[in-house]
Amino acid sequence: MSAISNLWKKEDWLAVWIGAIIILIGCIAVLTGAFDFSALKFSTWTIGEDAPKAVALGTQLASWAFWRKLLVTVLTLGILFTLGIKLQGESVKKFIPAFIGLFVISVIVRLVSAEFTLNRYLEWAFWALLIGLLISNTVGIPNWLRPAIRTEFYIKTGLVIMGFSVLFSNIAKFGLYGLGIAWIVTPIVIIFMWWLGTKVLKIDNKPMVITLAAATSVCGTSAAIATGAAAGAKKNDLSISISISIIFTILMMVFEPMIIKATGMGQMMGGALIGGTVDSTGAVVLAGSALGPEAEQVASLVKMIQNILIGFIAFAVALFFATKVDKDPTRKVGAGEIWTRFPKFIIGFFVASLVASFIIQPLAGADSVKAINGVLDQYKNWAFVLAFTSIGLDTNFREIARNLQGGKVLWLYIIGQAFNILLTFFAVWFLLSGKFFPIPVLG
Repeated sequence: MSAISNLWKKEDWLAVWIGAIIILIGCIAVLTGAFDFSALKFSTWTIGEDAPKAVALGTQLASWAFWRKLLVTVLTLGILFTLGIKLQGESVKKFIPAFIGLFVISVIVRLVSAEFTLNRYLEWAFWALLIGLLISNTVGIPNWLRPAIRTEFYIKTGLVIMGFSVLFSNIAKFGLYGLGIAWIVTPIVIIFMWWLGTKVLKIDNKPMVITLAAATSVCGTSAAIATGAAAGAKKNDLSISISISIIFTILMMVFEPMIIKATGMGQMMGGALIGGTVDSTGAVVLAGSALGPEAEQVASLVKMIQNILIGFIAFAVALFFATKVDKDPTRKVGAGEIWTRFPKFIIGFFVASLVASFIIQPLAGADSVKAINGVLDQYKNWAFVLAFTSIGLDTNFREIARNLQGGKVLWLYIIGQAFNILLTFFAVWFLLSGKFFPIPVLG
C-alpha cells in the first residue's frame, strides 16, 4: 500500500502530475481556443527609444494583458505546488507566503534578464543564479522564505513540461547526420569525462563528475538537472555544474561563431558544430544566427536531436549508480532497488514526449504542437527560474570554493569541452564535408 501512496506523496511523482496537469490545460486551451492559458513573458524592454525590437517597459506594465498573465502564472504554479506540499504532509501556511516571496524574486529575475542589452548576452538562468547568490551571500535568506526553496521539485516539474517539446520527428529532419553528430559523440564525451574525472583527476565527488559531464556533452542546465537527480547530486553540485556551464556557454556563444567564420567553414558545418558543442539551446540559436539562417536551422536541429538524449542518459546514470557506484557489497541490487532509486519524473518526461510526437502531432498537426509548446515553454521557464533562484539562495560561495577541489572540477570541464569540440568537429567534417556522404538539403 505504501508503494501506491507514493504516487501522491512523493516529490518525484507529484512533479509528474503537476507537469501533466499543466500540459493537459495547455493542450485544451490551444486546441479548443476556449481560453487563454498563456503565462507571463517579459518582452525585451528598454528605457530608451533607440533599441530595435524592444518595447518600452512602461508600455508593458501599463498593459492589462501583462497583469492578467502574471495572475494566471502565479495562481497556476502557486496552487499546484501548494497542493504538492500539502500532499507531502508539510505546512501550507508556511509555504504560501514563502512561495509568493520567491515568485516576486523570480519576477525581478525575468525583468532584469529581459532588458535589451543584458538579454543579448546572458539568459535568465544566469541572472536567477546571480541574484539568488547575491541575496544568500550578503543579507542572507530570511527563515520565512526557506519553505519555498524546493529546487528539485521545481526542476523535476519543469523537465516533465519540457518533455512535450522534445519531438522524435526532429530526427527525420536531419536524419542520420544529426544522429551521428548528436547521439554518437555525446555518450563518448560522457564516458571520457567520467574516466578523466574519477581516474585521472581523482575527484571524489562522483555525482558532480557525471553531472558536469552531462552538462558539457548534452545541453547544459537541463541535462545537469536530470542527470544530477539520477546520480543523487547535492544542491552545491548542481550549482557548480550550472555556473561553470553558463560561464563557458557565454564565452563559446560569442567566440565560436567568430572562429568558425575565420576558418572559412560553411554555414551547415559551422551550425552543426555549434549545435553539438554550445551547451544552452538558446545560446545555440543565437550563435547559429551569427553565422546565417542555414547555420541557425542546422544548429537548432542538432541541439534538439541531442536534447532527446536527456531522458535516456538520466535512466542510464540511475542504473549505473545503483548497480556500480553506490552498490553495497553486502547485498545484491535487484530491480526493486533500481526502481526505488530511479527518478520517476523521467517517466513523465518520456510520456510527454511520446504524447506530443505520436498522438497530438499526428491528430492536430505540427502547427498545433508548436502553438501548445509556445504556451508550455513559459511554464517550463518559470519552473526553472524558481529552481535556479532557489539554487542561488541556497548556495554559499565558501561551499562552492570547497567543492571545486583545488580547481580539478574546472579542469574537468575545460579538458572535457575541448575533447567534445574536437570529436564533434571530426563527426561534422566526416558527415557534412561532402567527401564521404552527400550534403543534405534542408527546406
